[in-house]
Amino acid sequence: MNTEKSSEKSTYPTKPLTRFITDDDNCWQLQEYQDLGGYDGLKHALTLSRAAVLDEIKASNLRGRGGAGFPTGLKWSFVPQGDDAPHPKYLIVNADEMEPGAFKDRLLLEKTPHQIIEGLLIGGYTLDADIGYIFIRGDYYSAIQHIEIALQECYDNKLLGKDILGSGFNFEIHIHTSAGRYICGEETALINALEGKRAIPRAKPPFPQVAGLWGKPTIVNNVETFCNLPHILNFGADWFKSLGRFKDAGTKIFGVSGRVKNPGLWELPMGTPIGEIIEHYAGGMSDGYKLKGYLPGGGSTDFLLAKHFDTPMDYDEIGKQRSRMGTGTIIVLDDKYCPVAMVLNLVKFFAQESCGWCTPCRDGLPWAAVLLEKIEQGKGELADIKQLEDLCKFAAPGNTFCALAPGAVEPLQSALNYFRDDFEQHITQKSCPYCVQSCEQSHLEEDHDK
Repeated sequence: MNTEKSSEKSTYPTKPLTRFITDDDNCWQLQEYQDLGGYDGLKHALTLSRAAVLDEIKASNLRGRGGAGFPTGLKWSFVPQGDDAPHPKYLIVNADEMEPGAFKDRLLLEKTPHQIIEGLLIGGYTLDADIGYIFIRGDYYSAIQHIEIALQECYDNKLLGKDILGSGFNFEIHIHTSAGRYICGEETALINALEGKRAIPRAKPPFPQVAGLWGKPTIVNNVETFCNLPHILNFGADWFKSLGRFKDAGTKIFGVSGRVKNPGLWELPMGTPIGEIIEHYAGGMSDGYKLKGYLPGGGSTDFLLAKHFDTPMDYDEIGKQRSRMGTGTIIVLDDKYCPVAMVLNLVKFFAQESCGWCTPCRDGLPWAAVLLEKIEQGKGELADIKQLEDLCKFAAPGNTFCALAPGAVEPLQSALNYFRDDFEQHITQKSCPYCVQSCEQSHLEEDHDK
């Protein structure tokens, strides 16, 4: 993990999100965080009017880092303000990282909990909010422990609670550990879960900014989104925009998993080309393997190919290639792994995680898994491919209650487009060609050993 150390506020960091991550095992604690300039962004925000802070966030062009990429400042501007605004107002950090292939938020949760808390405090001040929640995946045990300690450190040092830093601003933060359902990544399903209800999405409108948690104004943003706020307040919107290499502003934590030489996470400028991330930072394919395709933004995005390597990791540019940046965590498919098996694995996951509220998701995804398993076992028919294509259309945006099913079929629909020969070969040969190749390779190795 590339990190950048700086103890001087006058130094303009190029890797703000990871500047607090050092070789010190205690870098996640308050003293170490403050030694590197932690909570300076909050202190500056408290000297400004709430409207001025919101204007700075709008000017920065920060887009939500949870996958949708909606402009953060614009989203926040929908929250009612003024003396007549309803209270309490809530801010929620979505730390329920359940997307297959995604592990970027875990790094920030474990290594820089105070950065998340500071961002949440800045948001609370900006929107005149009263209470914050960190809705975190229950399996992130170390992260939960670190956040609990960090919150207590803040209360002990008057960074949370009543009259924060003598400003008159009051704010409380609570942790809520998730029961572990992927659907909780959808903000209204998360709100329902936080209220103790079944985690199903809500109809919109009303939108959470007006009527969210317990019917009060609520903002839900990703971990990484909140982590950008201290730096925007500290170093300014113009600095933040200058970090991006294309249209989108700032930096992002990108990741690569799969058969590459150096899988991991790196904080890089928005707009870094896909090929640079895979070939340079991830070291390219492992010896003996070739690239077949990749999911650019986690398990719910469409496959792209090597011909798309010049595409910047920028929300709009990846959209032009008929995929999405999503979480920015790339999953690489090599030439020796079956694309049908990979898609089957993903579809099974999404079918299991469906809340069951709408038919295309509740019934369509399990049926897609049945058809894919049939094809993978060599029992498929060409008509099954047509059924899979129809299922992708039935689960398309606008046909479902939320975005789970449309995201779930993205790897399937793109695999049918780019790897159709693999699907047809399973059917005509009545077996998985990748399993046959694997068996033949094993026999060759056994003969060689003899």
